[in-house]
Amino acid sequence: MKELETIANAMLEKKGQQVCSLDLRAVGTAISDYFVICNADSTTNVSAISDHIEECMHKECNRKVLRMQGRENSFWIILDYSDIVVHIFQTEYRNFYRLEDLWADAPRTEYQDNE
Repeated sequence: MKELETIANAMLEKKGQQVCSLDLRAVGTAISDYFVICNADSTTNVSAISDHIEECMHKECNRKVLRMQGRENSFWIILDYSDIVVHIFQTEYRNFYRLEDLWADAPRTEYQDNE
């Protein structure tokens, strides 16, 4: 799916860590089809990743974020594209919330920087 690749690449371009997507389509209680998740060590980096995703999704996929939360402190920013929900964590919050463990049955794709 082009949008997933666009989001993952935008995360990697801004040094997002442990970039992965979860396919939630088979999970009946999921609020979206996919989660895309990454983390960064600073709030500045979390904000930069979020900004870059918005820019790339608009430019490459002609999609704007529908709802957003977490900008005020940048510990955990959520970008809602309806069928895709993006989670950008500060590293310590990702380790604490362990979002992937809540959706452990969902197929997971990991993305690597090709540099």
